[in-house]
Amino acid sequence: MKSFWILVADSSRARIFTADTPSSSLEELEDIAHTEGRLHDREITSDLPGRMRHVGGGVEGHPYNPSSDPKKHEASNFAHSIAQHLQEARGENKFEQLVIIAEPTFLGMLRNNLPEQVKKTVCLELDKSITTHSAAEIRAHLPMYLPSL
Repeated sequence: MKSFWILVADSSRARIFTADTPSSSLEELEDIAHTEGRLHDREITSDLPGRMRHVGGGVEGHPYNPSSDPKKHEASNFAHSIAQHLQEARGENKFEQLVIIAEPTFLGMLRNNLPEQVKKTVCLELDKSITTHSAAEIRAHLPMYLPSL
């Protein structure tokens, strides 16, 4: 029997479920919170100076603009963290097949961060934002029988 893990994630939360068989109900194993993913841009960048000054004839007092979107950066960090967690679990043979359900933008970040060893175990991906749903509601979004590799 192949062990299934079902990852349900967005930029601020990841939940990992297991299913004993391709048609069984889900049992939650982990609930990982990423509180930084819920912060507003101004809260993430509150340590940064509000204005920058140029010395020597330049415009003074213009607002500081970070080079990248702070929320996107935090989401990317969380995706990387989840990918590392999955790689460790796969290395410990905790699952053989993986289903990923994630908010569409975050799903792309996860794909970019997953190691090849974990990518090979993915049997289904769904682009849905359902981290707050119950296990039964999440199971209802999946096919009656989980696909097999």
